[in-house]
Amino acid sequence: LNVLPISNYISQRNPGQFRTAMVKETGYYDLLGVQPSANAEELKKAYRKLALKYHPDKNPAEGEKFKQISQVYEVLSDSKKREVYDRGGEKAIIKGANFDGGNGRSPMDIFDMFFGGGGRMHRERRGKNLLHRLTVSLEDLYNGATRKIVVQKNIVCERCDGHGGRKGSAEVCLSCLGTGVQGRIHHLGLGMVQQVSTVCVECHGQGKRMNQRDRCKSCTGLRILQQKKVLEVHVDKGMRQGQKIVFHGEGDQEPGVEPGDVIIILDQRMHPVFTRNGEDLIIRMELQLVEALCGFQKPVKTLDNRTLLITSHPGQLIRPGDKKCILNEGMPTYRHPFEKGHLIIHFSVVFPAENFLPKHKLKDLERYLPHEEESQKLKMDDDLYVYADLEDFDLAHERKRHRRNYHPMTDDNYDCHPGGVQCQTS
Repeated sequence: LNVLPISNYISQRNPGQFRTAMVKETGYYDLLGVQPSANAEELKKAYRKLALKYHPDKNPAEGEKFKQISQVYEVLSDSKKREVYDRGGEKAIIKGANFDGGNGRSPMDIFDMFFGGGGRMHRERRGKNLLHRLTVSLEDLYNGATRKIVVQKNIVCERCDGHGGRKGSAEVCLSCLGTGVQGRIHHLGLGMVQQVSTVCVECHGQGKRMNQRDRCKSCTGLRILQQKKVLEVHVDKGMRQGQKIVFHGEGDQEPGVEPGDVIIILDQRMHPVFTRNGEDLIIRMELQLVEALCGFQKPVKTLDNRTLLITSHPGQLIRPGDKKCILNEGMPTYRHPFEKGHLIIHFSVVFPAENFLPKHKLKDLERYLPHEEESQKLKMDDDLYVYADLEDFDLAHERKRHRRNYHPMTDDNYDCHPGGVQCQTS
């Protein structure tokens, strides 16, 4: 027969009462707001409430408080550490477990383990985010700009503090039994029915109802009000099409829920001169033939109202389709505005119209243009070859004409399609 110590018997029958009698100090329990007799579930509930309240993402000024409650919960949630604390107090924890706040797990790790990972508070239910598209010019993205927008959002009624009326006067909605939704049966015919869930029209999805006389005069029991707010949007140099600017906590509010965000999405207008490709700017420049051959100077107005004089020196030949670039005259790099991309120029060359010179002057022009050596010219009698004049040619049109006139079989009775459509012959 095994005889257990009387302390073990008392602990098994009423552990909370025994622990209360044996606790040396209650500082850790007081910090969590629980009694020394609290069980594991009560400790979890207390830690969850305080951790969400003092989390750095929500309350940056209370980082030390968050650290303390996380470390205290780590001790009290571990049965061995809790027993050490109950018998010897905080000194026993520091001495025996080396729990000085730096050698154990970090407060964020404890929070992550409790909430299943993701040290940020994104697991807490949030209000709806508000999306807004802001149209900007390429000049705005180059120079930076500030725009003001007006957003309309839901806010918690301050008069009733989001209760919808007198506190404690709300009752469970009898129409939806507190669920906020109602099921409706639709008869589809032929013995078939469809069940559809809709928001309860009696309580507007809240699951609770309130008498008219108890409702808040400001929100009429809806708990929220609509508000217009002006936001200043700062467009930084180098931002891109589709980039998002987030205003944290400026979205819709709901009682007991973390507010959502306002998300601004940049929408760039097309520019008449420049096209953007990453950090590079692209322009197309048209040259006359004489400019491509003999050099040119052309001014280009930049996005910050400077003027670049694009110069091609005499003898520097520009061919149709050539690409040239000017260093450090492209778009600023986002968050590094003094670093810029390139200005890339795509050249096209316009040739003069037909017969732009009299024939006798063409001979003079020919003297200055490169031509074949005399030894390579054909030396043939006129009656040994046929002159072939050049005509305008449209490649797409010729291909269509070729397909229309081409027939692989000329037999009238040849069935060239499975459907029995016969080929026609000319």
